[in-house]
Amino acid sequence: MKPGKDLNEIVPRDVSELIELVQEQWQGNRLPIQLFLLMCLNLAIAPAVYATTGDEITRQAAYAIGLLGIVTLGLSVYLFVVIFQPERF
Repeated sequence: MKPGKDLNEIVPRDVSELIELVQEQWQGNRLPIQLFLLMCLNLAIAPAVYATTGDEITRQAAYAIGLLGIVTLGLSVYLFVVIFQPERF
């Protein structure tokens, strides 16, 4: 945050400004934003895993299984793209 900037100048006022701010940050900081979105997706998947298994596993294990599933799916998609479009890599 630059000195002299008011908080009202930094915080977006509507959704379009928020989207523009995220796009600006996406260009320079891809990895942290991707990790954040991955964790948000895990917040949707882990309760489903926990509900499916009941009390057989702990809540931490459900979050770990959800994260492992997301990482496995991501690697599968990456390898699929690498196999069918090797000239890009």
